[in-house]
Amino acid sequence: MTSSDSEQTGAVNWYVYIIEASDHSLYTGITTDPKRRFLEHSGNTKNAKYFNGKTPLRIAYQESGHNRSSASKRESQIKKLTRAKKVALISGRKRLSDPENNFSV
Repeated sequence: MTSSDSEQTGAVNWYVYIIEASDHSLYTGITTDPKRRFLEHSGNTKNAKYFNGKTPLRIAYQESGHNRSSASKRESQIKKLTRAKKVALISGRKRLSDPENNFSV
């Protein structure tokens, strides 16, 4: 099995991440390598359109242990959160997996 084969089947470890941008907005994405993806966002190659006119400042949050499918589902969950709930997730005050979190996603 090649590297691309394992990525397609979801056998590799996928990450869900949130990057804080220079305008203090929050960008959510998925990748198999958060450091590489952050550098790509910071440069001119493979930069998400979201960062046009903005600078990625830091990886504010990341989760590992996902396959491609679960990472995509989790990314979608996080993108639906309000900014306040994303900030709470980043700061560790609330986790979506907590039963009492009151997140409606």
